[in-house]
Amino acid sequence: MKILDYLKDNILYLDGGMGSMLQARGLNPGEMPEMWNISHPEDIRDIHRSYFDAGCNVVLANTFGANTLKFAPEHLEKIVSEAIGNAKIAASESRGKQEKWVALDIGPTGRMLKPLGDLHFEDAVSIFAETVRLGVKHGADLIFIETMSDSYETKAALLAAKENSNLPVFVSNAYGEDGKLMTGATPSAMVAMLEGMGADAIGVNCSLGPKDLFPVVKEYLKYSSLPVIVKPNAGLPVEKDGRAVYSLTANEFANEVSDMIDLGVRAVGGCCGTTPEYISELIKKARNISPKAMEKKEHKLVCSYTHAVEFGGRPILIGERINPTGKPKLKDALRKRDFDHILREAIAEEDAGADILDVNVGLPDIDEKEMLCETVCRLQEICDLPLQIDSSDTKAIERALRYYNGKAMINSVNGKAESMAVIFPLVKKYGGVVVCLTLDESGIPSSAEDRLAIAKKIYDEAIKYGIHPKDLIFDPLAMAVSADKNAATETIRTVKLINETLGCHTSLGVSNVSFGLPNRDLINAYYFALALENGLSAAIINPHSDEIMKAYHAYMALRGFDDNFENYISFVSEDKKDVSVVQDLKSAIVKGLKDRSAEMTRELLVTVDPLDVVNGEIIPALNLVGDLFEKKNIYLPGLLMAAEAAGVAFEIIKEKMPADRGIRRARVVLATVKGDIHDIGKNIVKLILENYGYDVIDLGKDVSPEKILKTAGEAKADFVGLSVLMTTTLPAMEDTVKLLKNNLPKCRIMVGGAVLTEEYANRIGADFYGKDAMEAVKYLENVNKT
Repeated sequence: MKILDYLKDNILYLDGGMGSMLQARGLNPGEMPEMWNISHPEDIRDIHRSYFDAGCNVVLANTFGANTLKFAPEHLEKIVSEAIGNAKIAASESRGKQEKWVALDIGPTGRMLKPLGDLHFEDAVSIFAETVRLGVKHGADLIFIETMSDSYETKAALLAAKENSNLPVFVSNAYGEDGKLMTGATPSAMVAMLEGMGADAIGVNCSLGPKDLFPVVKEYLKYSSLPVIVKPNAGLPVEKDGRAVYSLTANEFANEVSDMIDLGVRAVGGCCGTTPEYISELIKKARNISPKAMEKKEHKLVCSYTHAVEFGGRPILIGERINPTGKPKLKDALRKRDFDHILREAIAEEDAGADILDVNVGLPDIDEKEMLCETVCRLQEICDLPLQIDSSDTKAIERALRYYNGKAMINSVNGKAESMAVIFPLVKKYGGVVVCLTLDESGIPSSAEDRLAIAKKIYDEAIKYGIHPKDLIFDPLAMAVSADKNAATETIRTVKLINETLGCHTSLGVSNVSFGLPNRDLINAYYFALALENGLSAAIINPHSDEIMKAYHAYMALRGFDDNFENYISFVSEDKKDVSVVQDLKSAIVKGLKDRSAEMTRELLVTVDPLDVVNGEIIPALNLVGDLFEKKNIYLPGLLMAAEAAGVAFEIIKEKMPADRGIRRARVVLATVKGDIHDIGKNIVKLILENYGYDVIDLGKDVSPEKILKTAGEAKADFVGLSVLMTTTLPAMEDTVKLLKNNLPKCRIMVGGAVLTEEYANRIGADFYGKDAMEAVKYLENVNKT
């Protein structure tokens, strides 16, 4: 039986942890687990066999870190071949009679993608693609992408899987205690993106125990039409005799995970700390739980890399300002590649209340394909609003969709056969909510009934491509009343007919209605209000128009969308100012505007002492960003972009600073400890510290205690920061701290990493434990003050 057919009517049982099982059999700190497929095949087969004997349907081949970043191509093929072969042999030798499948396991690369890191998106796709092709070649039954904490890397892996195989693809992300990915994505955002791109099952694994994952799982179940996966840890780790021991017993784990099955989860297993005993106990507990029927969810979602926006409740505002039509300054900026102007426009629209930004860069004298893609990428560096990718150039749309981090709106398709033939395959591949214009080969009909007929044609054709109606939003096309006095009436009638007949949502480019008339904002605002009253779901508007926003906030208040009239009162009370201008260096840094930060730093240095710029503008800006990060008002991308903007300012200041007036604040040596090859967390700490003005020496990953001591001593370091992610390398962390304490007693030691706790840090003698980069910064800042 095919696994997806099995999932329709059954609970699918997945395996548990591999790493902890290998450690118990002697895997040494720093040793590549994937190498055991070749050096210890009997151990690998025995572990897989024990999971099959426990009742698992699916085991994940020992390929979690198998990629071309870690292994040469010919060596990689041997590893993947042996890994899948070992799992297949275990399946055949198992005494269990249940259905069995072997998954190619794909974990993160260990590198961060641009702009947060140095790995290009297409390079990530290529890395994953090579492993996928080998998995297909050597007989994997499905692909299981897991433990992803970055939405962009998740997209790269899923794209590689879909482009290089026809196998079912399961995708599982690792969420933090705040219920979001490391880069800020909410569960609803990940559901929107992954379902849109065609994953076959989606869910969560690692990081937390079952109880802590309940809120995330519930959100998946609320929004997902796909089977939901859960593979929690066996609770939280505690250190015992130099190794991580997990808090939940097999019985406790089984009770908590079986409750999730009762809610509707379809695929369950375990992650760190779980063993065959845990899975066996879970299967016993869940034996009498009938799987809940799968439901098609009707939530119409678009998303950015942080959050989803849903159509169907309050009206959605789509900012129209990043479109060169009638905007000479934007045209000039596009021709000059002045991205700072474009980014400031985006920030202004976000601040003015836009939910989504329309992005159109179409000019006859630029390369629209390249410019649209780069504009989309630049916008996502500093703004977390979902984007509407707007172009008549199909190739430009495709390239922008490929690099877009989330599920975009796509503007647009129409009733012409050739339009649907090129746009719908893109929607199917990359996901998206597509704007459907009610025009065809005959043009734009004058009557609402004829426009509805085109909408029905588009609707029916979309279904043929496998596109769900929830991913269609119809634009009945606002026409100028100056040319036809009935134009507004017919468009609003079309809005109502589409809602009533097709049950689909609608969007309008409001400002078209007033073309050729004076005081256009007044006409636009009343037209907007009439359309909203007749069921309009979204509108492309100028959020800086006072008349439009008055109509919007009044409608929201009168229709019960504005609790306690908070937004209305705030709107009518605020002092209207030119929101398109970033007023000072501090604001430019907080917004992550590198070019603007450089420009304003140079301007300040004409009249202000360099150290006063540092202490009066840069450090307060970084402190504000740190506070926003800790309060979850911004996430890792925003934090890093602000740090880079501050770094640009620091470099300019250093050039102007006299040699005898350095701004060195402290010297910090950073390293990932011996045997550990994960350095994402350390790299984030490095970037933030450098942009706070600290002198950082980065030793990289897998660094011996002796090298760390030697470097710290020679550099006369004030601090050493140590990172660890793998439980197998905890002893190396302890050895390094002990060596430093014995030889450099005045040097303070900071430690961090997913497997660490404050209790463990205290026990091994570290001076400070930080759970994220900003905690490390605050510690250094407090120490320096004293």
